[in-house]
Amino acid sequence: MYIVDSYLLAIIFCVITMLCWGSWANTQKLVQKKWRFELFYWDYVIGIFLFSLILAMTMGSTGSEGRPFLEDLPQASSENLRGAFLGGIVFNLANILLTAAIAGAGMAVAFPIGIGLALVIGVIINYVLLPKGDPTMLFGGVALIVLAILVNAFAYKMKNAGNDGKASMKWIFISVVAGILMSVFYPFVASGMDLENFVSPAVGKMTPYTAFVVFSTGILVSNLLFNSLLMKQPLEGAPITYKEYFAGGLSIHGVGVLGGSIWALGFLFNLIASGKAGPAISYGLGQGATLVAAFWGVVIWKEFKGSSSKINTMLLVMFILFILGLGLIIAAGN
Repeated sequence: MYIVDSYLLAIIFCVITMLCWGSWANTQKLVQKKWRFELFYWDYVIGIFLFSLILAMTMGSTGSEGRPFLEDLPQASSENLRGAFLGGIVFNLANILLTAAIAGAGMAVAFPIGIGLALVIGVIINYVLLPKGDPTMLFGGVALIVLAILVNAFAYKMKNAGNDGKASMKWIFISVVAGILMSVFYPFVASGMDLENFVSPAVGKMTPYTAFVVFSTGILVSNLLFNSLLMKQPLEGAPITYKEYFAGGLSIHGVGVLGGSIWALGFLFNLIASGKAGPAISYGLGQGATLVAAFWGVVIWKEFKGSSSKINTMLLVMFILFILGLGLIIAAGN
């Protein structure tokens, strides 16, 4: 299987993760006006699951290092399999709330608040799991990102000052809940892998490729419950049926599958990088997707169009704080 063998390459993989995780939501934005997010989300989950299998059977099954996927899966302990599967369930609940917040408040708000919060809590949890990296730089970067989250939340609140305050606060609250849940899924997956040795993993532990397939299975199975409930009791709008999903054309379904595949590529690269960078740094950099998503939301989708100069200044400060924070997280591993 393919394994990262240097810290520099691990950082490059984490940057790719950042780009993938910060960009997949553009596929939702592309179809949002004609396709409810609950319907989009089915295709998104299918995309994650199918892409995880493709990567496991290709990158995870070729080469002389590590155990091939079909050899690794049956030897994994039940405890590690359950952990990765549970991680998929927790992630799916978090991500479906995040996707709802993107539909309701936009990428420039849902990502910095939800994923920014996930980055902060997740780095702390993953550092406790495996203390790798300079803690002063690592948590200094986290502190700057906390400030960026607060600045973004205040900017969004000012932008919606003349609108329904309850509606604005609802999406902020949903983003916060999504972020808290998003922060705790990664250790379930990471603990099932031998982070110290991907070449010859300990018996019972999984390679990143196998862990990802089990994780994505947890997402797919739990979506039968979570998304079905959300279709009947949506956070916004009227209830929808499966009939509406199957009425969608191939092109609109393809957009959702593409979105899931983009996220899946980022996640696998993050898992592969965690062996060299450590889970705290790899997860923290991956969740730097907040910066990428905020860029898409502000610059491309014009989600803050017409805002005052004060709000625009706050957004600029947010970007600067995020960049400085991510820089410190990268430096923490040197």
